[in-house]
Amino acid sequence: MKQQFSSKTLVALLCGAAIIFNAAAQNSQSTVIVSGSRFQENLNEVPANVKVITRDEIDESSSNTIPQVLSQIGGLLVRGVNSSSLNLDASVDMGGFGPSGNSTTVVLVDGIRVNPIDSGSIDWQSIPIDSVERIEILQGGAGVQYGNGAVGGVINIITNGGKKNINQASSTYGTWGTLINNAIFKNTIEKTTYQLTANTSNTNGWRPNTAANAYSVDAKILQDLGGNDRVFIDGYYGYTNSQIASPVVGLVGSGNPLSVRPQNAGNNSTVNNSGFRQGLTKTLSEAYVVELDTSYNNKTSFFYSPQADFFTSLDPNNANYGYAGSAMNNKLQGWQFAASPRMKANFAGFGTTIVGYDFSKANQAGSNSYSPLSQGIINANVYGQYYNNLTSDSQSASQINNSVYVMQRVPLGNILEASGGFRRQVQQASTNNTSISAANGTVSNTQQFAANAGDIALNANYLPGQRIYAKWNQSFRFPNIDEYWGFAYDANGVGSTVFNGILQPQTTQTYEMGGNWTALSSKITSSIFKSMTQNEISYNPTTGYNYNSIYQTNRAGVLLDVSSNVLPSLNIGAGGKYQKSYYANGPYAGNSIPIVPDTILNARANYLISSKWTLGGVVNYVSNQYYDAGPNSYSDAPTMPSYVIGDVFTSYKLQAIEARLTVKNIGNAQYSSYGGVSSFSGTHFYYPSEPRSVYLTLKYTLN
Repeated sequence: MKQQFSSKTLVALLCGAAIIFNAAAQNSQSTVIVSGSRFQENLNEVPANVKVITRDEIDESSSNTIPQVLSQIGGLLVRGVNSSSLNLDASVDMGGFGPSGNSTTVVLVDGIRVNPIDSGSIDWQSIPIDSVERIEILQGGAGVQYGNGAVGGVINIITNGGKKNINQASSTYGTWGTLINNAIFKNTIEKTTYQLTANTSNTNGWRPNTAANAYSVDAKILQDLGGNDRVFIDGYYGYTNSQIASPVVGLVGSGNPLSVRPQNAGNNSTVNNSGFRQGLTKTLSEAYVVELDTSYNNKTSFFYSPQADFFTSLDPNNANYGYAGSAMNNKLQGWQFAASPRMKANFAGFGTTIVGYDFSKANQAGSNSYSPLSQGIINANVYGQYYNNLTSDSQSASQINNSVYVMQRVPLGNILEASGGFRRQVQQASTNNTSISAANGTVSNTQQFAANAGDIALNANYLPGQRIYAKWNQSFRFPNIDEYWGFAYDANGVGSTVFNGILQPQTTQTYEMGGNWTALSSKITSSIFKSMTQNEISYNPTTGYNYNSIYQTNRAGVLLDVSSNVLPSLNIGAGGKYQKSYYANGPYAGNSIPIVPDTILNARANYLISSKWTLGGVVNYVSNQYYDAGPNSYSDAPTMPSYVIGDVFTSYKLQAIEARLTVKNIGNAQYSSYGGVSSFSGTHFYYPSEPRSVYLTLKYTLN
């Protein structure tokens, strides 16, 4: 693997950034966040590791998409299988959960959950980047506040507030014919704010079969009701179409990154996503505030493969004889509705109490159909079997969630404050499918499971701008709808869909200590943590089954982020995470969790050359990690190599026009964020990431 930056250089850069502060504390401006309790509160009152990415930081970065913001400024681990400059399939792993990292990170827009009910990625394209006011990143479990899936952390994308009037359009053109257009029109008339944002994105892709296009529109009306009261409704629609290239066979760095298997030529995926979000805040009295969120989402995904992807032979002496490959067409259609009323009561010297109720109902149906070519081959062989003798199959599932929670905060003097909370969530799930196979014999297609979340914390604001906290919490994750099914082979090597049963929720307990500090012009956030997970929901690529692990997995590490205005014209930042994610007991005790790097580092700088010229850059380092091979990732197995990516940019502003030139992956590193092992052949494979690319952006702002 080629890379132009060394890890030693990056470590030196991080250390240099970390030492640019003194011990003298000063008052810092309070930062209001909502991710800590679902109500607006001061950052220093939240016993958690929270980082806030501001609108200015997004504007002064090399990011074209929200996933790039999370990776470059937020310092999070972001990966994608189908590498594209549009980041349409990007997933975020905040807790070191590896293959299920995307399902253990809750993503919110204005405090409302946007995670899909399956294992798919967030529809990032339906959240225009120009509409974002700030992004709050809460590291660690938040099961009491947000329930299911808030195990590794929470990302809250805030689009409310900010400037009252914005009329802005931008266009970015770059390598591989990439064209990204954004527009936002926001105006406030008296107490009513109207906002319309739109995006179109296209790219030819740097590899064969990686072209993609997408567009989205979002319309919002916000009514100020006086004081802190307000109501808004937000409607959106997004469309994406992306080709899907096959992985490269072999270890990372081997093979030809531009190669695509002939069977995968023309594979593509289309997604239509629409819905609305609504929020209401109303003050009942000086002591009581109520809020209500509702949301509805309808999503249709269609995967099309013009050629049969099969490994079969009419020769009975061939080892692949009898296996007939994947579906030609796969369709998923689903909807979900959620409602979340809650109330906050302020009892002055006795603290505050928050009580809430979350309800959601969701349904998803899927169908697969297979090619006549594949069916003809199967009919010709001696086994005559194909997906349980079916030329098509279908599955459907529904979930109903009811959840109640309470949070309490009690002052213990002028410095110390105690807080705690509890949530209980009950999920009813039912399924229907045409598959006649079950992974573990006869299993019920209807189940009801419950899970509990809790936390206890102490928070000490011992000086202005200085605070420390200690916290214990328990969070949980229910299985996604598509995790009810797996794919396995019989003794003859014939593939079939299997029903795993409705898995139990997994639970994670976390112990955490940390704090926020200000020193002269520097802001420091740090924490140490250890978590233990039981009944972890996992997929074993060797067997094709999803299952609840009977063994415990542990994660432990340290987080650090430092940002400093070294000079009025120079801002630098550095941060990262060092963690160990491993199987704690059982036959694989001590083995690392696949595709979880031990170290993630980030360094960034922004220099104002003049009132018009700006120069900046960011460097990310990701250490080596094991291929996705289930629990069989032994310590002597090959690992995916570490990589370093550097972006630089310069911008020039002239009145209402801004021009920006960005070079991504300036060192032209050859790397991969995801690799695995084929369950059929046992060979390694990987998805190569983009090489160096150049983008030019023009932005026009009409005030």
